[in-house]
Amino acid sequence: MTASILWFTEIGIDDIGQVGGKNASLGEMVSALADHGVRVPGGFATTADAYHRFLAGGGLYDRIMAAVMPLDVSDVTELARTGAMIRGWIEQQPFPADLETEIRDAYTRLVRDDPDPDGVSWAVRSSATAEDLPDASFAGQQETFLNISGIDNLLEAIRSVFASLFNDRAIAYRVHHRFAHDEVALSAGIQRMVRSDVGASGVLFTVDTESGFADAVFITSSYGLGETVVQGAVNPDEFYVYKPGVRAGRPAILSRSLGEKAVQMVYAGGASTSTSTVFIDVEPADRARFSITDDEVHELARHALTIEEHYGRAMDIEWARDGVDGLLYIVQARPETVVSRAGAVLRRFTLRERSEVLVTGRAIGQKVGAGPVRVLDSIAHMDRFQPGDVLVADMTDPDWEPIMKRASAIVTNRGGRTCHAAIIARELGIPAVVGTGDATSTLVDSTDVTVSCSEGDEGRVYRGRLAVDEVETTLDAMPPLATKLMMNVGTPDQAFSFAQLPNRGVGLARLEFIINTQVGIHPRALLERDVLPDDLRAVVDARTAAYGSPRDYFVQRVSEGVAMIAAAFAPEPVIVRLSDFKTNEYAGLIGGTRYEPDEENPMLGWRGASRYASEEFRASFALECAAMRRVRDDMGLTNVELMIPFVRTVAELEAVIAELAANGLRRGENGLRIIMMCEIPSNAITAAAFLEHVDGFSIGSNDLTQLTLGVDRDSALVAGSFDERDPAVLALLAMAIDACRAAGKYIGICGQGPSDHPDLADWLVDRGIESMSLNPDTVVETWMRLAKREAASSV
Repeated sequence: MTASILWFTEIGIDDIGQVGGKNASLGEMVSALADHGVRVPGGFATTADAYHRFLAGGGLYDRIMAAVMPLDVSDVTELARTGAMIRGWIEQQPFPADLETEIRDAYTRLVRDDPDPDGVSWAVRSSATAEDLPDASFAGQQETFLNISGIDNLLEAIRSVFASLFNDRAIAYRVHHRFAHDEVALSAGIQRMVRSDVGASGVLFTVDTESGFADAVFITSSYGLGETVVQGAVNPDEFYVYKPGVRAGRPAILSRSLGEKAVQMVYAGGASTSTSTVFIDVEPADRARFSITDDEVHELARHALTIEEHYGRAMDIEWARDGVDGLLYIVQARPETVVSRAGAVLRRFTLRERSEVLVTGRAIGQKVGAGPVRVLDSIAHMDRFQPGDVLVADMTDPDWEPIMKRASAIVTNRGGRTCHAAIIARELGIPAVVGTGDATSTLVDSTDVTVSCSEGDEGRVYRGRLAVDEVETTLDAMPPLATKLMMNVGTPDQAFSFAQLPNRGVGLARLEFIINTQVGIHPRALLERDVLPDDLRAVVDARTAAYGSPRDYFVQRVSEGVAMIAAAFAPEPVIVRLSDFKTNEYAGLIGGTRYEPDEENPMLGWRGASRYASEEFRASFALECAAMRRVRDDMGLTNVELMIPFVRTVAELEAVIAELAANGLRRGENGLRIIMMCEIPSNAITAAAFLEHVDGFSIGSNDLTQLTLGVDRDSALVAGSFDERDPAVLALLAMAIDACRAAGKYIGICGQGPSDHPDLADWLVDRGIESMSLNPDTVVETWMRLAKREAASSV
């Protein structure tokens, strides 16, 4: 007789046919990874044979097949009626006597050595024999029941798990993915509950789910049981962790985002499938801090690498922290099935126009969709939904999937990047904006909108249907190119995506962009927090509450912003320009008006090198240096190089070099290269003197053109005279290039000119430029054009 019960210690990955993908993976980890420190709660699984025996009684199987085989799943009303009928049959079906005895005996063995057997609770998880395959995840199709206590409740939960194979969404999913209903069986996994109800839990991926970047672990976390994250009931904390840093034992968190975490799921008083859990509000103080520590983030990342290396592929993993014993556990692991299906073709979407932004949230995918808004508060109204509509809902769960398959885009109030709506949107290949907070109340039913996930981490819903360009690049077909094409990268959240383009690194990462988006507070307001007015101090305290101190807030936020870019492009160089805020721009930061002078012409005022070398800004500049030192020395991202902007004189440059060294950033130490922006005519005219103190120039053609021609680049009145190809500008460009080549030092350009003017790019190549740093949307076109030009010249 075939086995009806298998213990996790008896199960391996080859047993998917008997216990399904989820339970096979649990058994594999229990058997193979425990010695590597991966903790998986123990338990047992019912087998596919047990499921078939259960359905065989009373002709139930034949009745189910007769009902489901002719079903048209596009008729959502009939789908709902048939699914409910089949589930009712299963939930009323008695267990075969011998099967029930085996389950009861296994439960007795489970609790035999427990000092409080009645106090132990269990998770009863579904595991389909077709799930977690490389081309279909089946994620969330069947039910899981948490905090189940007692054998009678356990039997009820197993029966409900069996019934969930015929949820509406599971029936439709099998049809859409061409799985025959009679080829899929269900296994119920009975696993000891981790007390994350008083701890934390979440989901992690061993690959970036948006870009496919393979060197990062993406972790989400929230308080309570993990269903809140999976369902999208909360906006969780999010972390990106750098795999090479984890392997090297270094600090490896590339970015962190504090989620709202408004509710958590905890145990309820009951222990049956309908009364075992309940949602409660999270205390405001807990919302304002991260739900897991940095040490726990790193431990989860180590477990993720162990699991990924064992399976040899990207993984989707659920984890939980027990609030009683304080330990981290892995409760599920399955192959990641969306990014892993992506090929070597990169598609980029660009809006050709803009309109009013109606709502914003977390961008899922990198596409753009448009259509009429359809606000639904319940799947009971699914008959209102037409193909091509934009689905707008508070949140989704697997019951919504028949609607989601018809949507041009999805927008939800709640949820993070690993919520149900996000997972299904990726699988369907449609854009989604999740965690907006107010989409259902802000977006108006039947009005046209454009949902854009092509502009970085923030997804935006625009009024009306906007024109969109789509560019397709076959990445494995790029021709060789002698000139190094680098990129200008402003915001860290697009770094993983941009790094998929052909490149030789980043020629300009603007630190002021990172400070503006990641920090938002004037550095002196952080350093002088204790003497701020009460109202301003309250704002600073609210922003920095999740960090050890205001200083830590600045250093961590800035270093992680830079590290995100550096990791994305490693081992290629990433040239980080130190903050080049002008006084009016610094004044725009929180608290900035307290510290910034009012200048008539900020463009020519207190900016760049003159600021770093001043007594008034010394402590603030030390914060920048501390952040850069953390990236290079602590995190090990030594591909980061530093660039000094707007240097007027050699004496000014010497003062900045000395200030950097005093803050632990010595040129040449730990491979540190220091580049200078060449953007003032004096830089090119006396280039040799400046080059004695730095490792090369990066030409800033915008300011150089402005200052050479005396044209305010921000003034529409004289904009027609602004041209980087003017003979006077070209003469200065030639001086800078020739001086660097004569000194054997780096020479690149990071201004707008080569992106806007192909003929200027050609001139620079002919003159001997080493690298050009371009806007990302022009890299592929410029690469192909220059490669064709090189090939023609070599004939």
